[in-house]
Amino acid sequence: MNGSSSARYAAPLLIVGCVIFGLGSLIVKFVPLGAYAIAFWRLAVSAVVFWLLSRYFGQKLPKSRKGLNAALLSGGFLAFDLALWHESIHAVGPGIATLLNSLQIFFLSAVGVLFFRERLSGVQMLSLMMAVAGVALIASPEFGHNGEALWGFVSGLVSGMMLALSMVFLRQAQQTDQTPLFPLMMVVSAAGALILVPFAIGLDAGALYPETWRDIGLVLVYGVVMQCFAWGLIAYALPLLSLSLTGLLLLSEPVAALFIDYFLLDKPINGLQWSGAALTLLAIYLGSLKGKTH
Repeated sequence: MNGSSSARYAAPLLIVGCVIFGLGSLIVKFVPLGAYAIAFWRLAVSAVVFWLLSRYFGQKLPKSRKGLNAALLSGGFLAFDLALWHESIHAVGPGIATLLNSLQIFFLSAVGVLFFRERLSGVQMLSLMMAVAGVALIASPEFGHNGEALWGFVSGLVSGMMLALSMVFLRQAQQTDQTPLFPLMMVVSAAGALILVPFAIGLDAGALYPETWRDIGLVLVYGVVMQCFAWGLIAYALPLLSLSLTGLLLLSEPVAALFIDYFLLDKPINGLQWSGAALTLLAIYLGSLKGKTH
């Protein structure tokens, strides 16, 4: 596929990858495994897949200790991102949980301000205030009828912070070593899976293993399709698209999850919450325009 053809297909591939990610929340919802346990299995399965791909294509591990350590840290933060996102899905549903997780763009901005002396533009400040207002609109009705709403919102927001930190260290690993994709993601996935072992055993002892062939199949799908295939589509498409278009298309993931909540899971989402979701999505989009403000 030449350059022009690649660019032409990048946007549809990015949307497909995001929608598939959103569909992964259905597996979390219906497979009777604990939040940490299913995060472990997702990362363990993907680590095996990335190892096989690394061997097949003859790609090597990171060479420097600094690059390897950054990849290990990325995996650790990714592990808790997934586990807490799963907790939020169980508490407030896939749609709201995925929307909260998508707020990682603001945590990335915070990392830039605190550690890299970046400055927020007026648009970014506006987007942050819009996001706070949007989350408040979503939360207010949820707290009125859902006893797990507080934990759902806290775990969803912290999962976004964990994802942002994972992305920071993943970028650092890529810049340090220029390691090929498959072995880098194998290290990230394996590190995350290993870190989750004591948490899965301690917190999810009664829901640690998939017990039916259906659940085993869904866990394999979750690891192979959502962690490897969908992520691969997104990683392939991102460098080929403008920043503004990328920010807009990435919103297809929380949008897909919200529609799954409403149309497939019959979750009550009222007009106030839809307004909050729309405001939050617009805020995430504006926040993603960071690179155009310098």
